[in-house]
Amino acid sequence: MAKRAGSQPLNAERGPRKEDPKPERRLAVPSSPERSRPYGPSAEALALFQRGMEALQKHAYRDASTAFSAVVMGFPNERALLERARVYMELCERESCRRPPAPRTIEERLTAATAALNNGEDQAAEEFARSVLGDDPKHDLALYLLAAVFARRGSSAEALELLGKAIAISPEASAQARSDDDFMSLHDDDAFWTLTEPPIFPSGTRRSRPRG
Repeated sequence: MAKRAGSQPLNAERGPRKEDPKPERRLAVPSSPERSRPYGPSAEALALFQRGMEALQKHAYRDASTAFSAVVMGFPNERALLERARVYMELCERESCRRPPAPRTIEERLTAATAALNNGEDQAAEEFARSVLGDDPKHDLALYLLAAVFARRGSSAEALELLGKAIAISPEASAQARSDDDFMSLHDDDAFWTLTEPPIFPSGTRRSRPRG
């Protein structure tokens, strides 16, 4: 069948063609600081926390508490560290309160000096011994401990002088010095053996008891 001129296409009977729907536009949501942050605590907060842990292991409770406090006050968003920092701050406070008071009496300072010498803390031993001699310049045990400190340092002249004073007050100290490893550095010095010769007591003489 021939087509009639001017006739419209068949799909024209179906009405106007609908345009394709436009894609829905979505507003861009800016990323929050939490999303943009790298995973884990910041390097600065972590360094402060590590500093506090190192001080805590050395029993430097004041320094440790300062570092943990800096984490808490300076990095409130570091949730991974805050709770632990607060716990360690409380631990530092408790341990600081438990620390024994500084030795006051002569007996306490002599005990502290002896303990420091045994632990290799020569500077502390010297300070305690000198504090005793400040109150009692002729205290034989304080002189002996200070002599041991100088002998360990290799200061032979000072060690022999102090040891001589201690033996003059308490002759029994000579026997102790001969077997004391703290005076090993003096064993090659004839003056040490002359100084520490066993004391000779006249018959009937009462020996003095060493103090301390």
